[in-house]
Amino acid sequence: MDLSLNGEGALVVGGAKGIGYCIAEQFANEGCNVVIWDIDPNVEESANKLAQSTGVQTCGIIADATDYPQCEQLAKAHASESFSVQHVVYAAGAGSGKFGFPFWNLEPSDWPRIIDINLTGAVNITHAWIHHLKEHDSGSFGYITSVAGQIGSQTDPPYSAAKAALINWMQVVAKDVAAYGLRANCVSPGMVKTTINQSVWQSWYDQAADDERLDYDTWAESKIRGLSALGQWQTGDDIANAIVFLASNRARNMTGQTINVDGGWVLHS
Repeated sequence: MDLSLNGEGALVVGGAKGIGYCIAEQFANEGCNVVIWDIDPNVEESANKLAQSTGVQTCGIIADATDYPQCEQLAKAHASESFSVQHVVYAAGAGSGKFGFPFWNLEPSDWPRIIDINLTGAVNITHAWIHHLKEHDSGSFGYITSVAGQIGSQTDPPYSAAKAALINWMQVVAKDVAAYGLRANCVSPGMVKTTINQSVWQSWYDQAADDERLDYDTWAESKIRGLSALGQWQTGDDIANAIVFLASNRARNMTGQTINVDGGWVLHS
């Protein structure tokens, strides 16, 4: 589907790998020039790979979304030196790496880092780019959240709470930017085979009794059958298709929305 994004610019924060890279790639496939920000030192390599495979203009920059002065400086530098950005997607995220059920398996000290990465980083990025996006007649903010933020997931309480707060932040943004022709939406993945998902399995595995332990593939297949109405995994491309569609003019009347790409997990809960 031609989403009429050709020649526009997109920033994907957390786009060096995983779901973020799939989002960057899908924007590029639609003809968008793409900026990737990531704390991963291989971010420039990811951007070069994307440029070679799609032919669009890209750049990869090492950036820490939890460092607001750095984000603000990088946004100003890009706006004055490179191609314009109309769409900003926050795809960075991290879990605690611990099994959070019951919640007292974790300590309050486990929370700040997870809140910083999943919520404060998104706030920083939005602040850093809002004045640039306001210069256009249209544009969008997109946030990758999680169904965990809608169902009170017991697996990782700080991650779940941060994603719930991110959904609320998106709604605030959507209201504030509407007068400038800008929109904001979330996409909530269900079960995707990412490093975060594997870390959930690892934290469960480490505390499980010997006779209850399952290898990752067996655990994952059992979980997806139990959680998803469709009984199937979601992929990075599934998430990317949704977030890029929401950025396009075909979704011009969609703002403040949280779209679940979860195989029916929330429906099934």
